Amino acid sequence: MEFLENGFTLELCPGAFPLSTDSVALAHFVQCRPGDRVLDLGSGCGTLGLMLCSRCDTLQVTGVEIDENAHLQALKNGERNNISQRFTSICADITAIPGQIVSGSFSVCISNPPYFNGGPDSKKTPVARKENGFSPEALFSVASQALKYGGDFYMVHRPERLAEIFAKASAQKLEPKKLLLLRHRQDGPVSLVLVHCKKGGKPGLLWQEEFLHNPDGSPSAYYNSLYHD
Repeated sequence: MEFLENGFTLELCPGAFPLSTDSVALAHFVQCRPGDRVLDLGSGCGTLGLMLCSRCDTLQVTGVEIDENAHLQALKNGERNNISQRFTSICADITAIPGQIVSGSFSVCISNPPYFNGGPDSKKTPVARKENGFSPEALFSVASQALKYGGDFYMVHRPERLAEIFAKASAQKLEPKKLLLLRHRQDGPVSLVLVHCKKGGKPGLLWQEEFLHNPDGSPSAYYNSLYHD
């Protein structure tokens, strides 16, 4: 059992990824407004949606998850936190979502997608981290269709995929507007990139750098802001 803000709890089903830095950092990076309708693509057990709902009691979150066990656990998490009326999950491949939602019906879309390509070289990579059936093209296409004009898309990914992310997002009218480069240590390489795109946005990118640990290994101010220490 994981304990989130404001008394919220998160329970993960067997085999699910534990609450990790990429999810915590992405939830911190997302900027929602009261009453936003949020679509979480590849939502797992509902981790991101729960963290956002714990901070705003007027958000409405819909998750899309292909794994049935994770989907059912997300529904249970919504019930346990008494937010089932504004927190739900759909069990489906993301490519099936355009037929199940109204185009332009969401103001925010979020995703912590698979990081690695499928194929023979990645047999040891957990299924939830493989792109099979969850390509960047599919992700950006669905996000663009689901978002209203001016809507916001947020994601976390690996730095080596950044050029590809920018190119494929722009092709779906999702203009990159903000980039956060995250390092584990102040003097280490970039380990994660967090990207904010706006549907129909004009060109113009702001970027910042953060790190989780100081050179002596102690938690950074950014780390403390993530975990509220």
